[in-house]
Amino acid sequence: MTQATTLDTLLPLLERIATALERAAPPARVEADMSAADAFLWGPERRLIPVTRVNRVEMGLLTGIDRARDTLAENTERFARGLPANNALLWGARGMGKSSLVKAVHAEINARRAAGALPMKLVEIHREDIEALPDLMATLRPDPHRWVVFCDDLSFDGDDTSYKSLKTALDGGIEGRPGNVLFYATSNRRHLLAREMVENERSTAINPGEAVEEKVSLSDRFGLWLGFHKCSQDEYLAMIHAYAERYALPVEPDALRAEALEWATTRGSRSGRTAFQFIQDLAGRLGRTLD
Repeated sequence: MTQATTLDTLLPLLERIATALERAAPPARVEADMSAADAFLWGPERRLIPVTRVNRVEMGLLTGIDRARDTLAENTERFARGLPANNALLWGARGMGKSSLVKAVHAEINARRAAGALPMKLVEIHREDIEALPDLMATLRPDPHRWVVFCDDLSFDGDDTSYKSLKTALDGGIEGRPGNVLFYATSNRRHLLAREMVENERSTAINPGEAVEEKVSLSDRFGLWLGFHKCSQDEYLAMIHAYAERYALPVEPDALRAEALEWATTRGSRSGRTAFQFIQDLAGRLGRTLD
C-alpha cells in the first residue's frame, strides 16, 4: 500500500474524530453584558443571565423587621460606597421577609445613588449551584460594579460537602473574596447544617471537637447575623393594613381585620408571606391588581 493510499484511507477517519471532538467540547463561554440589567441569575451553564424585572416588595412594606432592615441597609450602603462591610446571614422563621429584604435593600440603595454613580448589581446563585461560587467570584472580580451575591434558603444536609466551596469563596482562598463582592444568604437554620449532620461528624471523627468546629465554622464566615422571628398578631395586622393602604383596597378596617385573622387561623401561621397571600386573595375578590 502506497503512502498516498494510506493517507486517503486515514483522512475520512480523522475527519470523523475531529467532528466528534467538536461536538463533545463544551460551548465557548459567552461574556455577559454587565450593563444589561441591575440583577442577574448565575445559571447552570455558569454564566450570568440578566433579570429585567425583579420580583420584589417595596422597603416601606416590610414591617415588623425594623432592626434587621436598618442593619442590613446600613451594611449594604457602606459596601456600595466602597467602605468595609460584612457578609450577612439572614436566618429564622419562614415567610418573615428575609429574601424580600435583600431585594428591597438592593433596589432602595440604587434608587438613592448619586448621579453618575455606577449601580450596585444583585446576582442570585441557587443552592444547587453553590459549588460554582468560586467561578462566579472570578467572573465578577474584574468588573467595576459592586455586586451582592445572594443565595436563598441556604442549608446543607447529609453527605453534602459543597459547603467547603462556600467557605473557600468567602474567606479561605489565596485571593479571598473580591473587594467588589458581598455575599448574602438566607436560611431557616442559624448554623446552616442539619443537627444530624453535625452529630454524625462528632460520632465518626477521630477528634469529635475538631469535626464539629469544621462544620460550625461555616457560619463564622458571615460577620453579620440577622435573626427573624415569628410575628405577633399586632405585627401581622400591621402588615395587612400597610398592604391594603399601599394598594388602595376598598375594605372596611373591621372587616379587613376579621378576614385577615381568619386567613391566618386557617393556615396556622402568621408571617409576612401569609399577609401578602391574604392581600392577593382579597385583591382578586375585589377585582383589583397589585401594581
